[in-house]
Amino acid sequence: MLIVEDLKVSYGQSEVIHGLSFSADQNQTLAIMGRNGMGKTTLFKALMGVLPNKHGKITIDDAEISALPSHQRVANGIAYVPQGRMIFPTLTVEENISTGLEVNKEKFIPQEIYDLFPVLFDMKRRKGGNLSGGQQQQLAIARALVSNPKVLLLDEPTEGIQPSIIKDIAKVLKEIRSMRNLTIIVSEQVLSFTLEIADRILVIEKGQFVHEDMRDNVDAAKISSYLSV
Repeated sequence: MLIVEDLKVSYGQSEVIHGLSFSADQNQTLAIMGRNGMGKTTLFKALMGVLPNKHGKITIDDAEISALPSHQRVANGIAYVPQGRMIFPTLTVEENISTGLEVNKEKFIPQEIYDLFPVLFDMKRRKGGNLSGGQQQQLAIARALVSNPKVLLLDEPTEGIQPSIIKDIAKVLKEIRSMRNLTIIVSEQVLSFTLEIADRILVIEKGQFVHEDMRDNVDAAKISSYLSV
């Protein structure tokens, strides 16, 4: 569903992603783990077209999107929940979710979105800025889902969220995958959350992959050593 080949990304003259290659199948969750500053967010921004890639190829469902602007990448089936959620604080919950409908020209929010996130139904007239961090994270995921993506990118979804809500988000992500058969790529630093949701784990360090595990034979101690400062 997603194939990335020899991706290189730079800030000015400084290359920060050094020829990354990886793939993810339909109905698979891939976690990319690493400490802050190791390239996770830069990689996600490059996949979305927020940052240009100076070299490499990105393919979604056999369609190459490497040269497309962000909005056309969304139309080709990629959705992005950025670090910090980036919801619209002055819009209501319902209005926030509706911004994601622009891509597929739908007029109404599907009921399954509110079934997945009942708290958003209860708060749909409330301003996004008045929600808790965990509720805003659910709102950001809901907004991404209404574009009917084939690949969902989640950048640090547990950041700043209390443990009980982290468990709820893990449960919802598993439900989303089974309902939609989509590919989920998540960047994370919390290993317990990652092991709850991921089929496969890649560890990134200084813009390169340094370790890979399938969940069934994960070396938790090894991964933890990469995550510790």
